[in-house]
Amino acid sequence: MLDPRVTSDKGIDMADLAVGDVAPQFDLPRDGGGSLSLSAVRGKPVVLYFYPQDDTTSCTNEAIGFSQLMPEFEKAGAVVIGLSPDSVKKHDKFKAKYDLTVDLVADEERKVIGAYHLWVEKMMYGRKYMGVERATFLIGGDGRIARIWRQVRVKGHAEEVLETVRAL
Repeated sequence: MLDPRVTSDKGIDMADLAVGDVAPQFDLPRDGGGSLSLSAVRGKPVVLYFYPQDDTTSCTNEAIGFSQLMPEFEKAGAVVIGLSPDSVKKHDKFKAKYDLTVDLVADEERKVIGAYHLWVEKMMYGRKYMGVERATFLIGGDGRIARIWRQVRVKGHAEEVLETVRAL
Protein backbone atom coordinates (compact mmCIF):
# COMPACT_ATOMS: atom_id res chain seq x y z
CA MET A 1 0.00 0.00 0.00
CA LEU A 2 1.33 3.44 -0.89
CA ASP A 3 2.06 5.95 1.84
CA PRO A 4 -0.80 8.49 1.71
CA ARG A 5 1.73 11.32 2.02
CA VAL A 6 3.36 10.36 -1.26
CA THR A 7 2.07 12.82 -3.82
CA SER A 8 4.58 12.19 -6.57
CA ASP A 9 7.32 9.80 -7.60
CA LYS A 10 9.78 12.10 -5.79
CA GLY A 11 8.79 10.74 -2.37
CA ILE A 12 6.98 12.20 0.58
CA ASP A 13 5.82 15.74 -0.07
CA MET A 14 6.71 17.49 3.20
CA ALA A 15 9.29 19.98 4.39
CA ASP A 16 12.55 18.49 5.56
CA LEU A 17 13.39 18.37 9.23
CA ALA A 18 15.90 20.91 10.53
CA VAL A 19 18.25 21.34 13.46
CA GLY A 20 16.19 22.47 16.44
CA ASP A 21 13.03 20.59 15.39
CA VAL A 22 11.55 18.05 17.76
CA ALA A 23 12.57 14.63 16.48
CA PRO A 24 9.66 12.49 15.28
CA GLN A 25 8.86 9.83 17.88
CA PHE A 26 8.87 6.13 17.18
CA ASP A 27 8.29 2.81 18.91
CA LEU A 28 9.58 -0.01 16.71
CA PRO A 29 10.37 -3.71 16.99
CA ARG A 30 14.02 -4.27 17.76
CA ASP A 31 16.66 -6.91 17.32
CA GLY A 32 16.47 -9.63 19.94
CA GLY A 33 12.76 -9.05 20.54
CA GLY A 34 10.73 -6.34 22.20
CA SER A 35 10.60 -2.78 21.02
CA LEU A 36 12.60 0.42 21.32
CA SER A 37 11.14 3.90 21.46
CA LEU A 38 12.77 7.28 21.24
CA SER A 39 10.95 8.35 24.41
CA ALA A 40 12.56 5.43 26.30
CA VAL A 41 16.01 6.97 25.85
CA ARG A 42 14.98 10.60 26.48
CA GLY A 43 17.57 12.53 28.44
CA LYS A 44 20.47 10.96 26.52
CA PRO A 45 21.92 11.96 23.17
CA VAL A 46 20.68 9.57 20.49
CA VAL A 47 22.50 8.77 17.27
CA LEU A 48 19.75 7.57 14.93
CA TYR A 49 21.20 6.35 11.68
CA PHE A 50 19.08 5.26 8.74
CA TYR A 51 20.42 2.75 6.25
CA PRO A 52 18.91 0.97 3.24
CA GLN A 53 19.52 -2.74 3.85
CA ASP A 54 21.21 -5.25 6.15
CA ASP A 55 24.24 -7.16 4.92
CA THR A 56 25.19 -4.93 1.99
CA THR A 57 28.72 -3.56 1.77
CA SER A 58 28.15 0.06 2.79
CA CYS A 59 25.50 -0.76 5.37
CA THR A 60 27.71 -3.43 6.92
CA ASN A 61 30.71 -1.09 7.05
CA GLU A 62 28.60 1.61 8.67
CA ALA A 63 27.21 -0.76 11.31
CA ILE A 64 30.69 -2.11 12.06
CA GLY A 65 32.03 1.44 12.35
CA PHE A 66 29.40 2.42 14.91
CA SER A 67 29.79 -0.90 16.75
CA GLN A 68 33.57 -0.51 17.06
CA LEU A 69 33.05 2.90 18.66
CA MET A 70 30.20 1.84 20.99
CA PRO A 71 32.38 2.00 24.13
CA GLU A 72 33.22 5.62 23.26
CA PHE A 73 29.58 6.50 22.50
CA GLU A 74 28.57 4.92 25.82
CA LYS A 75 31.29 6.86 27.66
CA ALA A 76 29.80 10.02 26.12
CA GLY A 77 26.37 8.93 27.39
CA ALA A 78 24.93 8.37 23.92
CA VAL A 79 22.66 5.67 22.52
CA VAL A 80 23.22 4.46 18.93
CA ILE A 81 20.26 3.11 16.97
CA GLY A 82 20.33 1.80 13.40
CA LEU A 83 17.05 1.85 11.49
CA SER A 84 16.16 0.17 8.21
CA PRO A 85 13.07 -1.34 6.59
CA ASP A 86 14.47 -4.84 7.15
CA SER A 87 12.69 -7.28 9.47
CA VAL A 88 13.76 -8.08 13.03
CA LYS A 89 14.72 -11.57 11.82
CA LYS A 90 17.12 -10.04 9.26
CA HIS A 91 18.49 -7.68 11.90
CA ASP A 92 19.17 -10.60 14.24
CA LYS A 93 21.09 -12.48 11.53
CA PHE A 94 22.98 -9.31 10.57
CA LYS A 95 24.01 -8.59 14.18
CA ALA A 96 25.13 -12.18 14.77
CA LYS A 97 27.09 -12.43 11.51
CA TYR A 98 29.17 -9.30 12.22
CA ASP A 99 29.09 -9.18 16.06
CA LEU A 100 27.35 -5.81 15.94
CA THR A 101 26.71 -4.01 19.21
CA VAL A 102 24.43 -1.21 17.99
CA ASP A 103 20.69 -1.46 18.54
CA LEU A 104 18.78 -2.15 15.32
CA VAL A 105 15.09 -1.36 14.83
CA ALA A 106 12.80 -2.53 12.04
CA ASP A 107 10.60 -0.06 10.16
CA GLU A 108 9.07 -2.49 7.68
CA GLU A 109 6.15 -0.17 6.95
CA ARG A 110 8.56 2.77 6.46
CA LYS A 111 6.48 5.08 8.67
CA VAL A 112 9.46 6.43 10.61
CA ILE A 113 11.56 6.60 7.45
CA GLY A 114 8.77 8.75 6.01
CA ALA A 115 8.51 10.90 9.13
CA TYR A 116 12.22 11.71 8.80
CA HIS A 117 11.77 12.42 5.04
CA LEU A 118 14.19 9.70 3.95
CA TRP A 119 12.07 7.74 1.45
CA VAL A 120 13.54 9.28 -1.67
CA GLU A 121 14.07 8.76 -5.36
CA LYS A 122 17.44 7.14 -6.01
CA MET A 123 19.30 6.10 -9.12
CA MET A 124 21.59 3.15 -9.75
CA TYR A 125 22.99 2.15 -13.12
CA GLY A 126 20.62 4.60 -14.81
CA ARG A 127 17.53 3.10 -13.15
CA LYS A 128 15.35 5.27 -10.89
CA TYR A 129 13.71 3.72 -7.85
CA MET A 130 12.47 4.67 -4.40
CA GLY A 131 14.62 3.81 -1.42
CA VAL A 132 16.02 4.86 1.95
CA GLU A 133 18.49 7.72 1.96
CA ARG A 134 21.48 6.98 4.18
CA ALA A 135 21.32 9.68 6.87
CA THR A 136 22.12 10.22 10.53
CA PHE A 137 20.30 12.37 13.06
CA LEU A 138 21.86 13.37 16.37
CA ILE A 139 19.04 13.97 18.80
CA GLY A 140 19.80 15.81 22.02
CA GLY A 141 18.59 14.71 25.43
CA ASP A 142 15.78 17.27 25.09
CA GLY A 143 14.37 15.38 22.08
CA ARG A 144 15.39 18.05 19.58
CA ILE A 145 17.53 17.44 16.51
CA ALA A 146 21.07 18.70 17.21
CA ARG A 147 22.72 17.72 13.90
CA ILE A 148 21.75 16.08 10.60
CA TRP A 149 23.99 14.29 8.13
CA ARG A 150 22.27 13.62 4.78
CA GLN A 151 23.54 11.43 1.93
CA VAL A 152 26.17 9.99 4.24
CA ARG A 153 29.47 8.62 2.97
CA VAL A 154 30.37 5.74 5.30
CA LYS A 155 34.14 6.11 5.57
CA GLY A 156 34.93 8.15 8.69
CA HIS A 157 31.26 8.86 9.42
CA ALA A 158 31.02 7.11 12.81
CA GLU A 159 34.13 8.97 13.98
CA GLU A 160 32.69 12.32 12.89
CA VAL A 161 29.41 11.59 14.67
CA LEU A 162 31.29 10.60 17.85
CA GLU A 163 33.23 13.88 17.83
CA THR A 164 29.95 15.78 17.49
CA VAL A 165 28.40 13.82 20.37
CA ARG A 166 31.40 14.64 22.55
CA ALA A 167 30.96 18.34 21.73
CA LEU A 168 27.31 18.44 22.89
